[in-house]
Amino acid sequence: MAAAASSSASPLLLPSGPRHASASATAWLRGASAFRSRALTSEAPCCCKAAGVGGSAAQCGAADEFLIGGGSSTRRGMVGVALGASALGLAAFDAVAAGLPPEEKPKLCDAACETELENVPMVTTESGLQYKDIKVGEGPSPPIGFQVAANYVAMVPNGQIFDSSLEKGQPYIFRVGSGQVIKGLDEGILSMKVGGLRRLYIPGPLAFPKGLTSAPGRPRVPPSSPVVFDVNLLYIPGLDDE
Repeated sequence: MAAAASSSASPLLLPSGPRHASASATAWLRGASAFRSRALTSEAPCCCKAAGVGGSAAQCGAADEFLIGGGSSTRRGMVGVALGASALGLAAFDAVAAGLPPEEKPKLCDAACETELENVPMVTTESGLQYKDIKVGEGPSPPIGFQVAANYVAMVPNGQIFDSSLEKGQPYIFRVGSGQVIKGLDEGILSMKVGGLRRLYIPGPLAFPKGLTSAPGRPRVPPSSPVVFDVNLLYIPGLDDE
C-alpha cells in the first residue's frame, strides 16, 4: 500500500510476512504438477498443446495433427487425457490463486453492517475519493505527518479480500499524509477521528498504479483499478498520549 517499498516488502507494499498457500492447495498443486510432468516426459514427443482455456481439455484437431513418433493410438489417447487433466488442474489452481472460491475471512463490516451501510449517505471529495462513515469516531483527527494505528480490510469491488490487518493479527502503523500508503487511503484517514470506522471507495488513480498480482487466497488487482477499504482508526501514537 505504500507508494514505494524495498525489495523485502510484501506485494501489497505493506510490512507483512510472506504468504503461503494452504497445505491442501500446495499438496493438490504438487499432485497436478507431477501428473503434468509424467505426461510431458513420455518416451515420445507430442506436438499437440493442451488448450486449457476456461478449464477445457486439449484441442488437437485432426488425427494427423496429433503426432507421436512411433506411438500407438492407445498411447495417443493416454497422453491426451493426461495433458487435458493437467490443464484442468492448472486452471483450477489459477482459480484458487485468484481468491476463488471465497474463504470466510474476518471483516470489519459484517452482514448487518452491510445492510445498514445501504442507508448511509455517500461523501465524494474533489479527488474522486468516496466514503461512507459506518461509525463516526469521537477522538481527534490525525495531523499530517503523525503516525496512526488502524485496522483495515482491503477488497476488490466484488468484495473479495486481497489484504487485511485482521488476518495478520495486529493493526497497521504508518505515517499519514507522507506517501507511505496509496493516495486514497492517505486522504481517507486524514479526515477520520479516532474510534471511527469508514468504508473508502478508492478510484483507480488513487489506488495501485502497477496493480497487484494474484496469490493463493488473494485476487488480482489490475493496474489503476478501483479498490474498497474498510478502515478502523484505533489511535494516534504520540497524540493520544499527550
